[in-house]
Parts: sequence; C-alpha cells; structure tokens
Amino acid sequence: MNNGLITLIVLVAAIVGCLIGYFIRKSIAEGKINNAEELAKKLIEEAEKDAETSKKEILLEAKEEVHRLRNEFERESRERRNELQRIERRLIQKEESLDKKSDALEHKDEKLNKKLKDLEDQQKEIQLLYEKEIQKLEELSNLTSEEARELLLSDIEKEIKHEAAIMIKDIETKAKEDAEKKAKEIITYAIQKCAADHVAETTVTVVQLPNDEMKGRIIGREGRNIRTLETLTGIDLIIDDTPEAVILSGFDAIRREVARLALEKLIVDGRIHPARIEEMVEKAKKEVDNIIKEEGEQATFDTGVHGLHPELIKLLGRLKYRTSYGQNVLKHSIEVSYLAGIMAAELGVDVKLAKRAGLLHDIGKAVDHEIEGTHVEIGMELLRKYKESKDVIHAMSTHHGDYEPETIEAVLITAADAISAARPGARRETLESYIKRLEKLEEIADSYDGVEKSFAIQAGREVRIMVKPEQYNDEEIVVLARNMTKRIEGELEYPGQIKVHIIRETRAIEYAK
Repeated sequence: MNNGLITLIVLVAAIVGCLIGYFIRKSIAEGKINNAEELAKKLIEEAEKDAETSKKEILLEAKEEVHRLRNEFERESRERRNELQRIERRLIQKEESLDKKSDALEHKDEKLNKKLKDLEDQQKEIQLLYEKEIQKLEELSNLTSEEARELLLSDIEKEIKHEAAIMIKDIETKAKEDAEKKAKEIITYAIQKCAADHVAETTVTVVQLPNDEMKGRIIGREGRNIRTLETLTGIDLIIDDTPEAVILSGFDAIRREVARLALEKLIVDGRIHPARIEEMVEKAKKEVDNIIKEEGEQATFDTGVHGLHPELIKLLGRLKYRTSYGQNVLKHSIEVSYLAGIMAAELGVDVKLAKRAGLLHDIGKAVDHEIEGTHVEIGMELLRKYKESKDVIHAMSTHHGDYEPETIEAVLITAADAISAARPGARRETLESYIKRLEKLEEIADSYDGVEKSFAIQAGREVRIMVKPEQYNDEEIVVLARNMTKRIEGELEYPGQIKVHIIRETRAIEYAK
C-alpha cells in the first residue's frame, strides 16, 4: 500500500472513531472512549503491516525480474560473442587461403612469362631455320618457292580427288545400307500393324450329334443313307466310337462344308432317307454359295477395295475354302492387301492400287483345279475378263517371279506375299503336298470318258467314281478300274495302297399325277 491509501484508511478510521465515540458518549460512559482509541490504533498498525508486506513482495518480484533479464542478456551476449569469434576465425582462414592463392598465381604468372619468352626465342630460331631450309631446298631442287608451291598444290589436288572418290564410294555404300535399313523398318512397321493370327487348316470336320442313336439313322438300312450322302457330297463320313460325333473327311473344304450343313439340317429335321438327303444337300449348296458371296463382300469391305466385279467378289469368297500349304488363302489375300497398303503409304506410292492388287493376287487359286495353268496365269486371265486395270494385273502377276516388276506397287505385292507366307506357323508343306496328291487322284479319274463324278476319300486311300451307266456295262467298269489303277501307280507317289471304287448306278424316276 502507498501513503495515500494509508492516509485514507486513517481518515476513515478517525471518522469512524469519531462517530463511534459520538454515539458511545451518548449511550456509554466516557471510559469506553479509550477502548475505541486503542482499537483505532490497532487497526492502523495492522494496516501499516499489510502495506509493508505488500511493498516487500513487490520489491522481491522486481528484483527477480531484473535478475532474469540480466541472465538472458548475458546469455545472448555470450552467444553473439561466440558467433563473432567463429566468423572471425573463418575470415582469417579465408584470408590465409587467398594469400596462398595469390602467391601461387604470382608464381604461375612468372612461369608463364618465362615460357612466353622462351617460345618467342624458339619461334625466332625456327623462322631462321625455316628460311635456311627454304634456301637449301631451292638450291637442291632448282625450283623457286612459287614453282614448288604449284607442284605441291598439284599433288594435293590429285590426293584430294582420290580421297573424294573414296568418300563418294563410302557415301554410296552408306546410302545402300541406309536404304536397306529403311526398307527393314518399313517392313517391320507393316508387320507390326498387321500381326494376324494363323490357324492351320485341316481336312476333317466334326459334327456333333444329339445322341448316339442318331449314328444308326445316319447310316440307314444296309448303309443306304450314308452311301447316298457320301455319293452326293464326295465326302467320307467316319462313324466310329467317338461319342455323339461324326467326322467328315475330305480335302475339298467346299464339299466338306456342304456335307456339314446338310448333315446338321438332317439331324435337326429328323427325317433321314435318300430323297431327303438329296434335298438337304441342294439346300446346303445354295447356302454355301451365299456364304461365299458374303465372305467375298466382307473381304472387300475389310480391305477398303471397292468397285470389284460381282464375279470377282464370288471368286474371292471361294478362297475361304482354299488353302495353300495349310494357310487359308482368303485370310492370306486380306493380309497381303493390308501389308502392301501400309508399305505403300510409308513410301508415298499408290495405296489403293497396292491394296487392290494384294487382295486379288491369288484370285486364280479359286479355280486353278478347274482350269489348266498356273494360278498366276489364271488370275491374269480372270482380271482381264472382268476389266481390271493393267496396273493391277501387272502388280499381281509378278508375285512369284513369273514376270519382272516394273512398278513399286508390284515389288510391294511380292514383298507382302513373302511376308505373309513366311510368318511362323502360317504354312505347312506336308498338307499342301497331300492336297495336291488328292487333286491329282481326282484329275486322273475325271480324265476318262464316261466319268460323271469322282471323289478322293479316306485320306486319299480310296477314290470313288460314278460313271454314266449308258456308256459302261458291268464288265467294262472292271477294265476301267484296272486301267485307272495302272495309271495311278505310274503317275503318283503315295504311301500304302489306293482303292479304286467305281459305281455304275441306274435310276428310274417317274412322277404320279
């Protein structure tokens, strides 16, 4: 407490004392006034003690704060002093380092100046020696410096021409290497963009049956149903212990497809007898014709080749059922079209021409078993017949080296054909030779007069021949079978033996009206 407060307290106490005394004097005797005064003194003393205690506490807190501030100041001063000492030591070290570098630079400068002076002296000596050598050379060669310079330039010119010739040769070699590398890049790019899958074609088709009882109905009484189906389609039906399945065997994929469709229709219909079989075979042939047309149209759509003659489209569709060394020819033709188009685009030549010729390059294989000649020659005749351009005909005609290519597109067709055929797993040599053997077998049979139909069945171990009954009697077909056997033995190479089966059938058909 301060003095003002004490004074206030004292004044209040005095006033209270006066008031108390005033009322006490009225009611109490004058002796009690002394007690009031003592009480007042006692209150004053207590107030003074409280004020003194508060003062001491305030002074103590102030001293503690001053002590704390002093310690913080001393700590900060000590840290700053240490930091200044560290900075001072670093500055001293840098100064010493700079002094050392300065001394080293001065030493190097002295060495460089000395070396420069030595070089100048050496240059003067070299110049003197050079002049002396020039004089000696002129004396020895009897040539002036100008004449020697001309002679030297002439030698240098010859040397430069020789080096230029070598450089030109190197440039030509490098250009050829770059061209080969670029060609490989284009081919690789084309192959990567057209990485088609290949499935090896087989010569059998499996038809699922609803139950094993159906096998007996397909065979028919005394085998008449199966014999009729084999005769009409030229496909061998293998009915063995395989559960709920019949195997159709034949190298001609179109015949095999006709047999499959006909058999499936008969199974669904349930009525299996010779007349119904003939009807279903005819329906299956029409359905296969429609499939062939659709496949040809789809091939032109997929490759973007438009404006083909309808007959060419049908021939393209027939390639779906044609194989070359086990590779499906329609898929092969589509792939060649893609590859040729991609490479043509990379080289900046006619993409449409390349794709069109690529798609049609094997068109002759659709009918090569019906017309004499190579598939290239047959294809050229077909394209001429259906008014294809000379550029397309030329481009497709060179893919087996029969003709020399005269255009870039023709070279691209040859390259694309080789790429497609060279894919791993794309072709099988054994299947092709097997199919050629079967085709030759049927060709030998068809070459005889009076043969109506011939079919190579049983994987080429049997040839079934239908002859016209009015041209052969029962005795003559025995002689015909013998002649065919001798010719087959002379013209074909085959494992095991081949059965020649000649059928002479007479039918009488009338209609009840």
